[in-house]
Amino acid sequence: MNHEPYHIIIPVRYGDLDAQGHVNNARFASYMEQARLSYILHLGLWDGKSFTDLPFIVADVHITYRSPIKLGQSVVAYVWATHIGNKSLKLEYRLEDQETRRVFAVAETVMVAYDYLNERSVPLTRSQREIIASFEGLLLENPS
Repeated sequence: MNHEPYHIIIPVRYGDLDAQGHVNNARFASYMEQARLSYILHLGLWDGKSFTDLPFIVADVHITYRSPIKLGQSVVAYVWATHIGNKSLKLEYRLEDQETRRVFAVAETVMVAYDYLNERSVPLTRSQREIIASFEGLLLENPS
């Protein structure tokens, strides 16, 4: 990657909190999802209109929690691609405090190109691969 990763700012909402007064662990995945969707829209990989046209489905998620998030904080949710395969890509994430830059979590997802109408995985299109690779400064292993 030759630039700062794509990111969005997410204000913590009261409804994100659990009984212990910090953001529930499940919300971390929601913050990642929000960043991922914004990233896909930003790159023009989906127009946001029909969910059956969304080009990817989550196949695997790993989150390492480092610090609790509390009400009143704003989260910077970074997302970037680190690997582009034939049918999948790996996205990495970092959630951090907007003011202090303290890292709340790091994570990764494996995204599979998916045909929602036929409920099956499909190869990434050449265009999808080129758009992501160009944005991230990645070299394609198999450019076809």
